[in-house]
Amino acid sequence: MATKMSKSQLAAELADATGTNKKTATQFLESLCSIAYRETNNNGEFTIPGIGKLVKQHRAARMVRNPRTGEMTQAAAKTVVKFRVAKAAKDSVLSS
Repeated sequence: MATKMSKSQLAAELADATGTNKKTATQFLESLCSIAYRETNNNGEFTIPGIGKLVKQHRAARMVRNPRTGEMTQAAAKTVVKFRVAKAAKDSVLSS
C-alpha cells in the first residue's frame, strides 16, 4: 500500500508542475487554506472547482447513546464543517 502524500511532498509536486520553487508552492497552499477557512466562516461555503466544497452546516440538538453505558443523553446543537466532493473528482477517482 502506498503512503499518503505529505504537505512537503505536495508542495514539491506543485512546484514542479508550475515551474516555481517549493517555498512559493508552500506559500500558495497556506494562502489557499487561509482563504478557504475565512470564506467558509464568512459565507458558509467555499468551492474549489473540480475538487469540492467546504460547507458550514448547523446540526440540531439530538438524542445520542453513550456506547459504554447505553444511557441516552441530549447532544447540544452545534455548527459543523463538511466537505462535499465534486462530481468531476468522484468520477476521476472512481474510474481509475
